[in-house]
Amino acid sequence: MLELLTGTGLATAAGLNAALPLLVLGVLDRWTTLVELPAAWGWLSDPWVLAILAGLLVLEVVADKIPGIDHVNDLVQTVVRPTAGGLAFGAGSGSTTVAVTDPASFFTSNAWVPVAIGVVLALTVHTGKALSRPVVTVSTAGLGTPMVSAAQDATSLALSLAAVLVPVLVIVLLAAIVVGAVRVLGRRLRRPRRAGTSAPRRTVRDGA
Repeated sequence: MLELLTGTGLATAAGLNAALPLLVLGVLDRWTTLVELPAAWGWLSDPWVLAILAGLLVLEVVADKIPGIDHVNDLVQTVVRPTAGGLAFGAGSGSTTVAVTDPASFFTSNAWVPVAIGVVLALTVHTGKALSRPVVTVSTAGLGTPMVSAAQDATSLALSLAAVLVPVLVIVLLAAIVVGAVRVLGRRLRRPRRAGTSAPRRTVRDGA
């Protein structure tokens, strides 16, 4: 169960920021005792890999905060984020952490399963992010783009750390994300309905 939560948190984080959860795993494995990656995923803590991930992280963080450029970035990330999600779920669910000292053999014996799950999770989150961003850009004239992007980066980091340190918190964070998304969607749906119902009333009054 904890392995599933760890993988879910990391894959979901990758859907918001591709490089961040992979960088967290690699850094914690290389320089701390909080994470011990399986042998098959040990390359994530290689110095060159960490340097590349750090560069990709900076590039994505900057590009995602510039109106217009963020949409191009989301198009590119349609392939990158699901791939990162698959890698993050696969590596995270098989790792030894402070919360998971004996990863389930199911994930290690069927290596393709966690990767596939991670791809689907990250793609789902990425799709929601990519579809909501144009709404934010238009409704705030681009001013809200950096703030929303920063909040998503912070959420990705929180999910990554929670997945490794306290997997149960992943449930709380995911629930908060879903509730927030539903509220925003609900507000967006109510506004057109109100505008549509008010227009005919004005026409009748003018004619009267």
